[in-house]
Amino acid sequence: MNDAVARMLSKYRMETTEDHVRALREILQEIALLGLWRAKFFEEAAFYGGTALRILYGLDRFSEDLDFSLLHPDAKFDLGRYSKALQLELSAFGFDVEVVQKEKRSSTPIQSAFLKADTLTQLLEVRAGEAILSGIPKGKLIKIKLEVDTEPPSGFETEARFLLNPIPFTVRAYVLPDLFAGKMHALLCRRWKTRVKGRDWYDFVWFVANHPRLHLAHLRARMVQSGHWPEGKLLTHRAFYLLLREAIDTVDLNAARKEVAPFVAHPEALAVWSPEFFRAVADKVEIA
Repeated sequence: MNDAVARMLSKYRMETTEDHVRALREILQEIALLGLWRAKFFEEAAFYGGTALRILYGLDRFSEDLDFSLLHPDAKFDLGRYSKALQLELSAFGFDVEVVQKEKRSSTPIQSAFLKADTLTQLLEVRAGEAILSGIPKGKLIKIKLEVDTEPPSGFETEARFLLNPIPFTVRAYVLPDLFAGKMHALLCRRWKTRVKGRDWYDFVWFVANHPRLHLAHLRARMVQSGHWPEGKLLTHRAFYLLLREAIDTVDLNAARKEVAPFVAHPEALAVWSPEFFRAVADKVEIA
């Protein structure tokens, strides 16, 4: 096993098959970020979303995808230019991963690709024990989706964040108040047809507990772009709180708990969730 990969594995407590799969996923994510850095991807894009919170800022839940935003709109951007760099980087650390570009079926500003790896083969690479390997069905894949927003809304800032493993490198990421704005846009505007996105509610609590400043102007820009707020209308503090209260009063909290529980180490902490709890959390948001 590669020494750097062994160091990365050592930070995880791995007792179950799921523990091993989650650790492997996160190691693949971080090596993919390294490959993108080497290919100078972060000169034109920034990291955001749940995995950015997890890897760069210590969010205490697992996340599956890698989400990025261009620094400036570019309809001609091609995510496929980075496929070879990703494969070379992952291969250098002993991982056999296929990079597959997702064919766009509609005219959206999101470009997507998938990292696909055979779970059993890659756990053999990191020397998982026989008991762990026996719990992996043959042919099971780890899939990590990469998405890039090629038409980002205006008004966000980025900063350089440093990772030390597998080697020291730099990732450009949204600053926390803008990450919070993106999360609140998802919570307020991403109304799933069949299920509640409990991860958005979990992250909302994490933000308020750790980084409660919200960049309201960037939230407004996102809502205008997605058609959830009139372009000529100001999003005031009061209007934001009314929208948040409405979301709290209408969310199915049982469904939200069920959705997020597999991604957190202590799902018993979700028992406190109630409309009263979230109203109290909402009152602690700081508007920037």
